[in-house]
Amino acid sequence: MDDNKFDFPQKSFWEHLNELRWVLLRSVVIILILAIIAFLFKEFVFDKIIFAPKSSDFVTNRLFCRMSDWLSIKDLCFENAHIKLINTNLSGQFMTHMYVSIIAGLIAGSPYVIWELWRFIKPALYEKERKHTRGAVFVISLLFWTGVLFSYYIIVPLMINFLGTYQVSNSVDNLIELNSYISSVTSMVFAVGVVFELPVIVFVLAKVGLITDKFMKKNRRYAIVIILIVSAIITPSTDMFSQILVSLPLFILYEVSIVIARKASRSAILPEKS
Repeated sequence: MDDNKFDFPQKSFWEHLNELRWVLLRSVVIILILAIIAFLFKEFVFDKIIFAPKSSDFVTNRLFCRMSDWLSIKDLCFENAHIKLINTNLSGQFMTHMYVSIIAGLIAGSPYVIWELWRFIKPALYEKERKHTRGAVFVISLLFWTGVLFSYYIIVPLMINFLGTYQVSNSVDNLIELNSYISSVTSMVFAVGVVFELPVIVFVLAKVGLITDKFMKKNRRYAIVIILIVSAIITPSTDMFSQILVSLPLFILYEVSIVIARKASRSAILPEKS
């Protein structure tokens, strides 16, 4: 079979639309099922996961304290931090419970959602392209979950303990609103998970000829500046060690993306000459 030919029957626009509708419906059902499970296990989701990074007993916080002694960086230790959460809305806690459950369902169900979308896109690829994209669901899911875990165990504790205990004056106490805490944690975790998809994005752009490894190498210094800026924004702590801790994986991802772009460019999808 010719590698440049499709091996699936052509479908009309409405048939594709109907297929996409079922893909989205199945994905929503899985997310809702997982969200219900998360809703039922309220204590575990909130006490063991969501609120854990603000505790001095959290594994990362204990590790940071040991590193602070070793590196003589006092700001890295949060063992004396006491962050008090409050709720000011009548329905605030219930709505937060619903919101967190949906986010938990979305994150937990992300591999299935990615698989469903891949099943929908895969028939439109040439046979040669399918060979180059084997394991795509696994790679995309792995990168996303790596970003989620990195954010949860590294960035979130730094963010919570720095911003939650920061004071302009000793006369002002921090009473963190529940919704503010939840939105900060969930948005950070999700955003970093998406950022870790950089190699996949680069692969796609390289395949369609919009980016090359030479372009990425040429603009490496600009990328470094952007990475440092992003690291400074998502890492509120003022010490350089924390920023390096966050920026290092992004540097590695960028270098890996250059290698991916080089390999993808060799088999880029170029427009056919008329």
